[in-house]
Amino acid sequence: MTPDVRPVASGAHGRTHLSRLLSRIGPGIITGVADDDPSGIATYAQAGAQYGFNMLWTMPLAFPLMAAVQLMCARIGRVTGKGLAANIRDSFPPVVLRLVLALLLVANTLNIAADVAAMGETAQLVTGLDRHAMTAVFVAITLGLQIFVPYDRYVFFLKWLSLSLLAYAGVLASVHVPWGAVAWHTVWPRFAWNRDSAAVIVGVFGTTISPYLFFWQSSEEVEDMLEEGTKPLREAPQTGPDALRRIGWDTWSGMFYSDVTAYIIMLATAVTLHPAGIHVIDTAGQAASALRPLAGHGAYLLFALGIFGVGLIGVPVLAASSAYAAAETFGWTWGLERRADQARAFYGIIAVSVLAGLLLQYAPINPMRALFWSAVINGIIAVPLLVVVTWLATRRAIMGAFVTGRFIAVLGWLATVVMGAAALAMLWP
Repeated sequence: MTPDVRPVASGAHGRTHLSRLLSRIGPGIITGVADDDPSGIATYAQAGAQYGFNMLWTMPLAFPLMAAVQLMCARIGRVTGKGLAANIRDSFPPVVLRLVLALLLVANTLNIAADVAAMGETAQLVTGLDRHAMTAVFVAITLGLQIFVPYDRYVFFLKWLSLSLLAYAGVLASVHVPWGAVAWHTVWPRFAWNRDSAAVIVGVFGTTISPYLFFWQSSEEVEDMLEEGTKPLREAPQTGPDALRRIGWDTWSGMFYSDVTAYIIMLATAVTLHPAGIHVIDTAGQAASALRPLAGHGAYLLFALGIFGVGLIGVPVLAASSAYAAAETFGWTWGLERRADQARAFYGIIAVSVLAGLLLQYAPINPMRALFWSAVINGIIAVPLLVVVTWLATRRAIMGAFVTGRFIAVLGWLATVVMGAAALAMLWP
């Protein structure tokens, strides 16, 4: 029988190729984009506006550290078949997990509040509609997708949204960049080491190495296993090489995508806002509006588009990470692949987190400053959690033959030291 061969338009072929590429993307890419949520954008923008090129060095340093930490979290999930919270529950006294959960819920809710407020404010600038109404629309969209759309479809939507980070490359393309000075200050920065600069460094590392991403990526590996019908690597070690290769490629590439975008955002504000004397960003509107006369209307719109796109990824990831941690702590049925009526408590945490974030937008909190300080809080909370993650990933009793290698473990401990030192410098009187 002659096969049915039909011509495919070039555009359709391109879309098919991109769709296949996205289908092979795992949790690492989504984690990387969620890492650059509106909180991250605000922090990078503030660093560039305040210090010019002199905070660019943080991104090359952060890349191997953030990749190593997320790689350990992904391996913990794939090897044990349990998320990070369940592994902490099995290996530490109950008080440790409950304290971590309490801090995570508070930090995530504040982060969600700041994210949706920034999205609403930016939407008001672009559309002229009321920011509170626009925030409610964004919250309804994210909740609707998580609760009513099956995970296998929902996660594919998130992968398409990962392309929104490309908007910031467009911002940078619209301005003049003195690349020689950029390269020099990236490797040889000049700034005064004090509490203010330490706070910015903690903020930058806190939004790149964020606690909620630890719980998200480990649980997403478990979600993927359940969807594929595969077993944890400890039960099916023969699948280890292929699974670990995929995890390695996915995580390193996702973190690279995130890190390069963060560098671009910081550079864009360093080359535009800093020389114009705009060293403090108080609102999302100020950041976007300041770009319009300096970089043009196109840069202004691209900046806003980026906030919308990554917000639609970041907010669901924040809420889901809270739900994963709470469900594993208390032994609830969980999973985005399950219907809401099959995991009521799990989806209840998602709904409460997002709705609480919506209500907090009515508090007298400056959205952009709240975004920055939520990153600082995450940076402080991450220090003890990094100790836990690295300890888990290097224990043969937990990881079996798939224990994390020395190089990744050293990077994990180095991330702990760097973030701990910056946090102490910021808090030291």
